[in-house]
Amino acid sequence: MPATSNIRVGTASWTDKSLIESGRFYPSDATSAEDRLRYYASQFRMVEVDSSYYAIPTQQTAHHWATRTPDGFRFNVKAFRLFTGHQTSPVVLGKDIRAALPETGKKNVYYKDLPSELRDELWRQFRDALLPLQAAGKLVAVHFQFAPWMAFHRENFAHVEECQAQLPDCVLAVEFRNRSWFEGKHEASTLRFEQERAFVNVIVDGPQGFANSVPAVWAITNPDLSILRMHGRNRETWNKKGLKTSAERFNYDYSEVELTELAQQIVTTAPKVKEFHVVLNNNYEDQGQRNARTLIEILDR
Repeated sequence: MPATSNIRVGTASWTDKSLIESGRFYPSDATSAEDRLRYYASQFRMVEVDSSYYAIPTQQTAHHWATRTPDGFRFNVKAFRLFTGHQTSPVVLGKDIRAALPETGKKNVYYKDLPSELRDELWRQFRDALLPLQAAGKLVAVHFQFAPWMAFHRENFAHVEECQAQLPDCVLAVEFRNRSWFEGKHEASTLRFEQERAFVNVIVDGPQGFANSVPAVWAITNPDLSILRMHGRNRETWNKKGLKTSAERFNYDYSEVELTELAQQIVTTAPKVKEFHVVLNNNYEDQGQRNARTLIEILDR
């Protein structure tokens, strides 16, 4: 890829089970977590950390990410699912947090269920986990993929602002999963809200026509960064019930024609920002990695 390019292409995670089991991306001797990350970082210049959505990582884990990747490598870290309005099992909250949880009689907890002191403690843990990447100069943004039921409502605007207040030293990338944010006049209000607070508007490529899918809005709201997140275009699996893993939901192979069309939009938009990230989230087996390599080849041309 051109050394002068501000476009970084990578994938959402490097540890998906189906990717490792496919045996089509990692060399046969890349058998450890360290081996796989070092190899991934030799192929791409950025990655989105997916595991942090499911549980807050430890500082030691983030330290390994920082030290096992070369200078100039970049990370976007997904925000913990409780912060993005998703249902969360108490099991992933840690022993002390679980012991202090109020009894709700529910299997899962939501952000609104937690007393403010527990919320603040979880935010502290998350901020601490980011420190090694920040110290290494490798953290670009924290990615907030908000829950599909977080619609265009005043209280949800306030929640997004609270997320920013809890991470004052971070750039926040915002991906809504409810189409109401971009319907009619709402689109202008949403983009103005993001621009005024320097949130990164995440451009989403995914199946259309669902309440939990949004259009690709190629708007710049932070001059330092823009992110295109590619989920594939598999309409049949987007909301399918009973899937064993999220990889099945995003099972989609982009054609070269589709990648070429996206590349044209990328090269038109990228000069408007300091860095442009492309994240392939079609994470079934090695689809994301293969498509990312093809996209890089197309961009080079």
